[in-house]
Amino acid sequence: MPGLIGKKIGMTSVFDKDGNNIPCTVLQAGPCVVTQVKTEETDGYDAIQLAYDDQKEKKSTKAMIGHFKKSGTPPKRRLIELKGFVRHWKPGDIITVEYFKNDIWLDVTAQSKGKGFQGVVKKYGFRGVNDATHGQHNRARHPGSMGASSYPSRVFKGMRMAGQTGNKTVKILNLKIVKIIPENNMIFLKGSVPGSKGSYVIIESPDRT
Repeated sequence: MPGLIGKKIGMTSVFDKDGNNIPCTVLQAGPCVVTQVKTEETDGYDAIQLAYDDQKEKKSTKAMIGHFKKSGTPPKRRLIELKGFVRHWKPGDIITVEYFKNDIWLDVTAQSKGKGFQGVVKKYGFRGVNDATHGQHNRARHPGSMGASSYPSRVFKGMRMAGQTGNKTVKILNLKIVKIIPENNMIFLKGSVPGSKGSYVIIESPDRT
């Protein structure tokens, strides 16, 4: 599934030719630099390493600075490997958002917003017992019973309980391309994408093998 590294710019809405208002997420896709080409003969598999977003040399290790110099590019913040590119790229090549011009649907992988330690009402949408009677007074947002008291005398694995919420890698499949602006490396996708503004995303083309 070849693709690009990008950033989430924000959300907006556009009108289609029928006058419908479509909510969209705006992403900056690339430009990405090819920093390494891995082959079956040398690495055991075929893949392309892409780099995105310039970074100061003082924030990079000497090993990474030397790695980027081989492809003639300054240090970058993000590196990923992707398989399935049809065209044969070489180190130093630049891939822009125009790579997606023939696609209709895209997959986006992003890091969801972290919300810290949360209870079951916010984390899983439990109803709570706000309208309960029988003397209930201080357990409105508690999860309630977690299992049998006699057998098997334990809480089953996978029980929905309070804990860390968000801050997970999430992949959204089949987001429709609404518009591409090549001169700004921007792409408009219908619907929402996880993460905050300015967070990094991986945009993949599911149709190419």
